[in-house]
Amino acid sequence: MRYPVHATIRRISLCAALVLGLVILPVSSAVAAPHPGAISAGASSHLIPVAARRPAPNFTIADLQGKSISLAEYRGEVVLLDFWAVDCGGCKLEIPWYVQFCREYHARGLDLIGLDMYGESPAMIRGFMQKAHMEYPVAVGTDAIGKEFGVTALPMTLLIDRQGRIAASHTGIVNRAEFESDVRALLSGD
Repeated sequence: MRYPVHATIRRISLCAALVLGLVILPVSSAVAAPHPGAISAGASSHLIPVAARRPAPNFTIADLQGKSISLAEYRGEVVLLDFWAVDCGGCKLEIPWYVQFCREYHARGLDLIGLDMYGESPAMIRGFMQKAHMEYPVAVGTDAIGKEFGVTALPMTLLIDRQGRIAASHTGIVNRAEFESDVRALLSGD
C-alpha cells in the first residue's frame, strides 16, 4: 500500500540522491526543520538540552510479526526511532550502524524501532531485514505517524530519552561517531 506522503518522500529522496551525486558533500548530520513533534539537534549534532526537549508523540502499530509496538511502552529506555525504507540509499548506509548499536548497547538500555515509510511490501522488508541482521521491531509506517514526527525526507532518525522526550532528530545521513556519542550520553543519563 502506498501513501501520498510516501510518494513525496520518495521524490524528495531521489532529488537529494541526485544532488549528492553531483556535489561531493561530507557525510554529516543533516537537520530537520523544527516541527511540533520533532526538534532538531543542530548542525553539530549533540543532544537537545534537557529543558528544551519535547515529549515524543506516542503511536501504536503492529510490527511485521503482528506484535503491537507502542512507543509509550519503551519509557525508561533510550529509543532510536528510525524512519527508513528498503529503497533508500542513505538508509542502507545507516542500518548496519544501528544494528551494531543495538548489539552493543541493548543491555545498557537502548531499543530500536524501525518504521518503513515507503509502504513497501512486508515480504520485501523482511528480506532486507534478514540480510541486514535487523533483530529489532520494524513496522510499515503510516502517514499519521510521519506527520506527527515531521517526516519529510528519509532517512530520519530520532533519539528518545528515558523520559520519552525527543533528545535528537536528524534528517539525512547521521554522522556515525557523533550519533553514537549521543547514544552513549543518553544511556549514561544525559
